[in-house]
Parts: sequence; structure tokens; C-alpha cells
Amino acid sequence: MKKVLLASASLLAFGAFASASAADLAARPYTKAPVAVASVYNWTGFYLGIVGGGAWEDSNSPRMQGGFVGGTAGYNWQTGNVVFGVEADGAWADVNASATALGITVSSKTDALGTVRGRVGYAVNNVLFYGTGGYAWIDNKISVSALGLTASDSKWHSGWTVGAGVEAFIAPQWSVKGEYLYRSLGGETYFAGAVPSGTLNFHTVQVGVNYHFNGPIVAKY
Repeated sequence: MKKVLLASASLLAFGAFASASAADLAARPYTKAPVAVASVYNWTGFYLGIVGGGAWEDSNSPRMQGGFVGGTAGYNWQTGNVVFGVEADGAWADVNASATALGITVSSKTDALGTVRGRVGYAVNNVLFYGTGGYAWIDNKISVSALGLTASDSKWHSGWTVGAGVEAFIAPQWSVKGEYLYRSLGGETYFAGAVPSGTLNFHTVQVGVNYHFNGPIVAKY
């Protein structure tokens, strides 16, 4: 009789536990799995950055060459995958060459350079491939040294530039870029017309880092 009572008590306890568990499961709300979030990069907006690189003259001997570093500002508009933009940059430069003959040294040095350009490209989410072109300028100085004396004259050269590049977001509001530009600057006359210069043509390769004030749009899928 004792065994029958124990067995009955166990069955009753198990039944009560099963009923409570079923009620708990029925009362517990269903929770849907969280939706995956992906970053969709919109290139529209204003940006500032730094840029630096190297420049070398297209021809001539001795050939002017050297480096530069400066700043960039621009604005992009995006429609679909196509991105249009305007960009301006200016840099301090040390691009120079010199030659000596008969005790006279003549040197040419570009102290500053810059551009104002349009850009058009194709965006693949966070990567932008683009072409660019527009106005280019340099501030150049020619110095003549002889018998311990030096005379210098500086001129502003204006011209055009064309090139291409690639830019990619590496963080929500930060991008890096690499760019090639060909710059053709018109000739000027130095020392009241005594020393004319021909067209100055430069190849430049530069890299930059930009901060975008808008950043990407985050969308849910």
C-alpha cells in the first residue's frame, strides 16, 4: 500500500510540473530574430582632407622633381551609382632642378601647386572609381647665381590637368584615395622678359585621406 501511495504522489507531482511548464511555454512571447544591418554608402556631401605625393617634369634635362603636401576640400552628388563632384586642393611643394655652366647656376623651383577640378565616377558601395579634370596652377621661382650673387624671380603659371583615381571608405566617415594627374602649365617670362620659360608639364601621383561630414546611410535588409 505504501508503494502505491508513493507512486501516485510521484505521478501527481510530474503532472503538475508538466502542466506548469506547458503554461509557461504558452505564455512566453515569440521573439523574431534580429534583422541584419548593412552599411550602404552614399557619397553625397561635403568633405575635407589632406593630400601628399610626388611630382616630376614630363621632359627637359635636368628634370624638375620632388614632393608636396597640402589640403583638399570638395563636394559630391550621387544619383544611383554615378557620382559627380567638385574638388579643390593646394599644397606646399619642393619640386626643383638646377644646372651649372661657366660658373653660373640656374635653378627652377616650384614652391606651391594646386588644382580646381570636376570629378565623375562610378560607385560600387564603398569604393569609387573616377576621372577628373580642370584648372591647375603652380608658383614657380627661377634663381640665377654667379660670383656669390643671386637673383630670383617668381611667377604664377596657370594651365589644365586631367587624371583618374580610386577612393574607398575605410570607416563610416573616413575614406582614402590614390590619384594620378597630368598637369600642363603655360609658359611665363622671368626677369622682365630676359628669361622665358616654356610650358611646364608635370606628372603627379598622390594619396589622400578625407573626412566626410555626412557619412554613409545605414539601411536594413
